[in-house]
Amino acid sequence: MSWLESFILGLVQGLTEFLPISSSAHLRLTAAFAGWHDPGAAFTAITQIGTETAVLIYFRKDIARILSAWFGSLLGKVPRSDHDAQMGWLVIVGSIPIGVLGVTFKDQIEGPFRDLRLIATTLIVMGIVLGIADRLAARVETGGKHRAVRHRKGLKELGVKDGLIFGLCQAMALIPGVSRSGATISGGLLMGYTREAAARYSFLLAIPAVLASGVFELKDAGEGHVSWGPTIFATVVAFVVGYAVIAWFMKFITTKSFMPFVYYRILLGIVLVVLVSMGVLSPHAGESAG
Repeated sequence: MSWLESFILGLVQGLTEFLPISSSAHLRLTAAFAGWHDPGAAFTAITQIGTETAVLIYFRKDIARILSAWFGSLLGKVPRSDHDAQMGWLVIVGSIPIGVLGVTFKDQIEGPFRDLRLIATTLIVMGIVLGIADRLAARVETGGKHRAVRHRKGLKELGVKDGLIFGLCQAMALIPGVSRSGATISGGLLMGYTREAAARYSFLLAIPAVLASGVFELKDAGEGHVSWGPTIFATVVAFVVGYAVIAWFMKFITTKSFMPFVYYRILLGIVLVVLVSMGVLSPHAGESAG
């Protein structure tokens, strides 16, 4: 991998990690369209450490408060009913599904799941799911001529059951094209949470899973055509760009809908289906030399 490739892939990772459009799919597609080798699941997992570092810094006050309350509850200094202490447990509970499924399907994640036909399908299907969830949430929030405005849940109303459902939604992102934030936010909206609450829990929930995955894949960073230098460089680029995207996205969702991302996902998926069907792009482009 050249330094230019690593810069572009790091840029793509930072731009797409927190948006509901799938960073792993965009890394895969960038390499395929450019005629590069597939960067692979290990490269993706490690560069995600950069974007998750951005999450740690952006939400540092929330994270510090949650950790302090959680450890305090273990020592009996903070009531277990404390919201922040409960959030600590809920992040742990919500991380279980992706941990179990990630280890169980590791070979599929690094192989068959990176087929461009599957990525195109997940882009379209999850785009439709996100669109439905967003429209239903908008109807509930605004009411209508014959409907009263209904309350949307915040994180203080999050329980173990919903935490596990969020976790299962996050685990779907093991398949490139699904999108970690897209799946968890869609699940949150369908369960009745506000956009901001669903997004905030999505980002917090991703921290242990992504960091654990990145550390686990460190041993494979220097294999194949991907070396340590470009991987670290891409991770730093992803961190810088990712931080800016988080700040923008958290402001965006307070007043805007997810429909622009829905249209983008569906359009990209259709274009990908057409290109693969016409033989312009191989469903395994770049894999053989990766």
